[in-house]
Amino acid sequence: MSEIIKKTEYCLNCKLKPCSESGCPLNNDIPAFIEAVKNKDIVKAYKIVSRTSVLPGICGRICPHKKQCEGSCVRGIKGEPVNIGEIESYVFDKAIEQEIKLQDIMMSDNKGKINNKRKVAVIGGGPAGLTSAAFLAANGIEVTIYEKYSYLGGLLVHGIPEFRLPREKIKQTIEQILSLGIKVKYNVEFANKEQLEELKQNFDAIFLSFGANNSCKLGIKGEELQGVFGGNELLEYQTTKNIFPNCNGKVVSIIGGGNVAIDCARTIIRKGAKKVQVIYRRAKEQMPAEEKEVQDAIDEGVEFLFQNNILEIKGNDSVEKLELIKTELKEKPGESRLVPVNIEGSNYEIDTDYLVTALGSCPDNFIKDLGIELNKWGNIKVDEKYQTSDNKIFSGGDLAGVKGTVAWAAKSGREAAKSIIEKLQK
Repeated sequence: MSEIIKKTEYCLNCKLKPCSESGCPLNNDIPAFIEAVKNKDIVKAYKIVSRTSVLPGICGRICPHKKQCEGSCVRGIKGEPVNIGEIESYVFDKAIEQEIKLQDIMMSDNKGKINNKRKVAVIGGGPAGLTSAAFLAANGIEVTIYEKYSYLGGLLVHGIPEFRLPREKIKQTIEQILSLGIKVKYNVEFANKEQLEELKQNFDAIFLSFGANNSCKLGIKGEELQGVFGGNELLEYQTTKNIFPNCNGKVVSIIGGGNVAIDCARTIIRKGAKKVQVIYRRAKEQMPAEEKEVQDAIDEGVEFLFQNNILEIKGNDSVEKLELIKTELKEKPGESRLVPVNIEGSNYEIDTDYLVTALGSCPDNFIKDLGIELNKWGNIKVDEKYQTSDNKIFSGGDLAGVKGTVAWAAKSGREAAKSIIEKLQK
């Protein structure tokens, strides 16, 4: 306790709260819960956090804090920022230790419950779905989550390795959320319009949050060769289908610069790969992955080829080589960051046994047949209230093209829940 108290005392308790207002996607009242921890009032701290988030044990551990809350901390201007993530994790861990129930916290703090019983279906039990379900249930709505696997958590389980997010913390988080009285139907895969129409007949509103976990294609020659894997699928199916290739003694290359690329690299090096190299077309400081995760990967032996682009995957039946080209970063009108441009004549080849692509994710093809309007990227189109073109259906998380972090997904779930509640109260 004394060590964490010292860390809370470092917080200036700023009146303008840039860590909360501009840094935290969920707008958690960070100075307030830190002040409660400093006063050793865990119930109050947990209550403050739970007004805006039901995932403190998750976000406190895996959020890109340096790019979000800690990156906006006033203390960080001239020195080190407050260790917000660690303090948030501490609040959750102590709440579990002291058997403080989320049900008691959220129900006692909620004065706007719907009087008449309404029913909402949540399709997908990832961060967005869990958060939406929690805030709906806390407002007296009967919620049923439909989940295609035998467990809840979505990418928290099959997208983030356990060395980064302990499964026990996911389990504890889900148990707290389900204590709000949420029903779950496991092993139900949502895949067609008929299912959607049936749900519309039985529920007052529907929240679609089953993710978009198909890896985007490179669109280059050789992508059809054996030994080319999508990063999202590798992480997901090592949990459910065990399709991870035998990496022992192999050279593995990964294309991308986000957290999926880094998680794949760190997972693969643990599986005995001789060499793991991450290829990224921009510079290190431009990587969207969390700085700490990148450094951890380097410390574990992962190599990085910055300012390199891939042109072709070469081999007979399976991957043997990659043709790369060096890039330079240039300013371009209308672009907020430097753009990588291939340097003519700088082509070269490297040997590799496998290639993992981690360049973003796309939804399943069946969403085109749901009768719901999509945006230009193929995600479900939503308005500022997360409502789709069907006024009974809402959507959030990766499926709706929300920014790709757990906190942003959770925010979409929370805000969609507010919109659903508002609609059902009319």
